[in-house]
Amino acid sequence: MSASASRRPLREAPMRIARRSVLAAGTLCLLSVRPSRADAPPELEAAIRAFAEGKPVQSGRVTLEVAPLVENGNAVPIAVAVQSPMSDGDHVRQIAVYNEKNPQRDVVVFNLGPRAGRARVATRIRLATSQRLVALARLSDGSVWQHSVDVIVTLAACVES
Repeated sequence: MSASASRRPLREAPMRIARRSVLAAGTLCLLSVRPSRADAPPELEAAIRAFAEGKPVQSGRVTLEVAPLVENGNAVPIAVAVQSPMSDGDHVRQIAVYNEKNPQRDVVVFNLGPRAGRARVATRIRLATSQRLVALARLSDGSVWQHSVDVIVTLAACVES
């Protein structure tokens, strides 16, 4: 090898960034700027208190199923299930879903009874932007249970021009 060959700079291969790497980095950026639960608007807290009718809201028994990352907020599938035997003495009376940032806080309220067989409902909703969803269940004994999920929406719905 000659002296001049050893002094030539090496050519570097062009840097290629995988699409998945960019999407993963973007998702991490979005997650880092999401407001904490302590920043929930007072309107959402008021809606939850109104549904609970002054009773304490407990965590558990309710499962809100929704994708954590939604590409299009126009039709987001959700499902809510509540652990209950659905008997005459112990059943779910109501299931409600509330949101943090849509123009209307109350999304849907389902009325159930012991003849429903199981406490599970599903629907599609619109989401204006990334936000927290809260599912609540009122049982026949008067207790109120909840589960909340943070959802990131990449293409918003419900946006007024």
